[in-house]
Amino acid sequence: MYLYGTTKINQNGHLEIGGVDTVQLAEQYGTPLYVYDVALIRERARGFKQAFIEQNVTAQVAYASKAFSTIAMVQLAEEEGLSLDVVSGGELYTALTAGFPVERIHFHGNNKSREELAMALDHEIGCIVVDNFTELQLLKSLCLEKNTTVKILLRVTPGIEAHTHDYILTGQEDSKFGFDLQNGQAEEALQQVLLFPSFEVLGIHCHIGSQIFETTGFLLAAEKVFEKLHEWKQKLSFEAKVLNLGGGFGIRYTKEDEPLAPAQYVTEIIRDVKKWSDLYSMKLPEIWIEPGRSLVGDAGTTLYKVGSQKEVPNVRKYVAVDGGMSDNIRPALYQAKYEAVLANRPLAESKETVSIAGKCCESGDMLIWDLPLPAAEQEDLLAVFCTGAYGYSMANNYNRLPRPAVVFVEKGEARLVVKRETYEDLVRLDVSLK
Repeated sequence: MYLYGTTKINQNGHLEIGGVDTVQLAEQYGTPLYVYDVALIRERARGFKQAFIEQNVTAQVAYASKAFSTIAMVQLAEEEGLSLDVVSGGELYTALTAGFPVERIHFHGNNKSREELAMALDHEIGCIVVDNFTELQLLKSLCLEKNTTVKILLRVTPGIEAHTHDYILTGQEDSKFGFDLQNGQAEEALQQVLLFPSFEVLGIHCHIGSQIFETTGFLLAAEKVFEKLHEWKQKLSFEAKVLNLGGGFGIRYTKEDEPLAPAQYVTEIIRDVKKWSDLYSMKLPEIWIEPGRSLVGDAGTTLYKVGSQKEVPNVRKYVAVDGGMSDNIRPALYQAKYEAVLANRPLAESKETVSIAGKCCESGDMLIWDLPLPAAEQEDLLAVFCTGAYGYSMANNYNRLPRPAVVFVEKGEARLVVKRETYEDLVRLDVSLK
């Protein structure tokens, strides 16, 4: 059994996270329940930041809030001195409501609306990452209309593929994101923005994918970007103040995953950026990165109660829980894999291999295939590890299931940060015909 962060087996023989018994958490807050190990989030954040500090490199570590965006999480990111990456008006509104410093907010997205861009300009956020020519024209018109200026990065696709799932590849040439670096689009966009006085062009952004376990992709992307920066310095007298290499740093979901430590990713990125800056006689740009999953993914555990069971002789045994694709759609969407234990008796010997089914009315609502477990009983508590990223943020009300509560645990204390939805919440926005 692999235990993450502060997770351990306590004197009651129960799984404990952040000094709090998971059985007690389930009794107090109900299930399904997202539980976050705050100390582990802090550790991850400091791991990324410290590597830059130790090498005396100016940088911003921006939390990619799409992984898990709530007021409490945004405030935790602010406590740790992170910047914030948002990709929608809703995420921006959450950040503003949380009181996050606007100068450290970066706005991403491939189809930002006029209203979203206007909100960003009105609140004078730190940076807009411009993704395409349509957005470029829209942002120009808004700046003129509002008589304002804005700092921008240009998102480029460097043509580098990360070794990851096809659905979450973003750096290759065939992508919905960014200006292509190889076919001249990026240079054309750069020429346009340099001529527009309302834009302060900070530099370049690229993102090559997600759940990446090595640094090769980041280093190849940096090489491609610097080749172009060298050309643009000569042709356009442009020198980037900022190089944002995105995120995608992997975490351990199962024993097959072997991610690097945050410091190792950062150290190798710094080394390569320094190498190319020196080679092309450029001033070292400020380095920005955007960890999301790698900050919160393995800090999250979802607790479920075991319900019905079904055995198909000589095929498999299904064990159902009181959640599923409504609180974790990743197994259905990405074929994501997880590990889990019975939180109320994690040391019990595994007696059988079962498949964990969700309660949604879909055959594809399966959380884990082929999980070794003790003989599970109704009301046992199942803890599924590493659900902190893209669990709550992608949760939905399919089958009219209320979304779970979210609890932060740290130093023996539990704090409710998102209330459980009620049936009344489910119909609150419905309009009756009677």
